[in-house]
Amino acid sequence: MAVQFEVAYSRTVIGAGIIAGGPYFCSQGSVFTATTLCSCTNDFFSCRVRPGGTHVQDLIAITDWFASSQTIDPTAALAGHRVWMFSGSADSVVPQPVMDDLLDYYSHYVNPSRILYKRDISVEHAMPTDSYGNSCLTLGTPYINNCGYDAAGEMLNWIYGPLAARSGTAGGRLLSFDQTEFISVPLWHGMANIGYLYVPAACESGGCRVHVAFHGCLQAPENIGTTFVRQTGYNLWADSNRLLILYPQAASTFTNPNACWDWFAYDDTRYAQKSGRQMAAVKRMVDRLTSADNLRCQPGRCT
Repeated sequence: MAVQFEVAYSRTVIGAGIIAGGPYFCSQGSVFTATTLCSCTNDFFSCRVRPGGTHVQDLIAITDWFASSQTIDPTAALAGHRVWMFSGSADSVVPQPVMDDLLDYYSHYVNPSRILYKRDISVEHAMPTDSYGNSCLTLGTPYINNCGYDAAGEMLNWIYGPLAARSGTAGGRLLSFDQTEFISVPLWHGMANIGYLYVPAACESGGCRVHVAFHGCLQAPENIGTTFVRQTGYNLWADSNRLLILYPQAASTFTNPNACWDWFAYDDTRYAQKSGRQMAAVKRMVDRLTSADNLRCQPGRCT
C-alpha cells in the first residue's frame, strides 16, 4: 500500500519505506497474481515467485498510462523521492525476488542514489525491531520480530534524516479518530471505523511533518489491537523529530479475510489510482492534518 500511495500521490509525498512489498500494480487486479506472483500466500496453487516474475516493464507501462490519463500524479515527481526498502533474506511470504523487482521498478523513476535496499538480514515476514516481538525467524502474529534491527528508525532516517536520536519512552499522545469522516461505511470497504494518530508534545501547536504508517496484513486492530501502533518504533523517533505518525487502519471483509490494504482489487477496481476508495480516504486524512483545519482533538480521541 505504501508503494501504491507514493506512486499515485507522488506530488504530495517525498518518499516511502517498503518492508516486504512488490512493485506498483503488481497484482494487476488479480487475487491469483497477488497470491502466487507478488507473494506466496495461496493455499491451493504453488508459489510462482521468480526473478522478473512480476513483469516490471508491463507495470511501468501501466504506470505511465495511468499518469498520462491523470488518474495518478505525473511520474516525473518520483525522481527526487527518497525510497527505503527492506527484504528479509528468510522471508517466505514475500520472497526477495519480488522486492528485487520493486528495485527495478523504482530505478526506472527514482535517482538510484536516493534508493537504499537492505536485504542481508535473515528475517521472516515481519516488521523488524530492536526491542519488541518474536524471534527473528518466527512467522506469525503479530508479525513484528525482535531482530536487533530498528527498521522504523532506519526508514525514517533515510527519508527525513539525519534525525535526532529517538526518545527513550513515548511522551506524546496516541489519539483515535473516526475514519467514517474520510470514507463512507468503512467496514464495507476494508477499513476500520477507528484510526490512530500519534502526536508528540512538540507537535501540539502544529508545524510538524506527517508520516503515514500502513500496517501489514493480519496487523489490523481486530488481529493485534494497537500492537503495531505502539510497538513498531515509529513513535519514539516522532517524539524527538517533530513527526506526526498517522496510522490508518484496515479491516477484514469477506473477500479480504486477513485485513490487508486493497492492493489486489478486493473492493475497488480503481484501487491503485487516486480515485480508489481507500487511497482517497487516506489522502483526505493527510490533507486534513496538513491544512489549517486540523483534526479537532480532545483527550484520547480526535474527530
